[in-house]
Amino acid sequence: MPTYEYECEKCGNHFELFQSMKEPAKKTCPQCKGRVRRLISGGAGLIFKGSGFYITDYRSEGYKSAAKKESSSSTTAPAAKTDSTKPSASQTGTKK
Repeated sequence: MPTYEYECEKCGNHFELFQSMKEPAKKTCPQCKGRVRRLISGGAGLIFKGSGFYITDYRSEGYKSAAKKESSSSTTAPAAKTDSTKPSASQTGTKK
């Protein structure tokens, strides 16, 4: 059930009501019994997380296989590298 915002035209009271969409709009203010009008509100933002949404569940098979290959190649250990930037003992001119 949605929450509706109302404002009294007489006293300026601003209030919200949690009511069914089938219920008629509120007509009187709970404080002064003056006439109220329903306000237009922005509503709530939606965040789609998890499975069950198009972008995560209905990808093409080619995309899924490429993603699997990419994730499996990134999890393998990289080859050991030799540090060629350090000068060797013969290059530095030191004698032992």
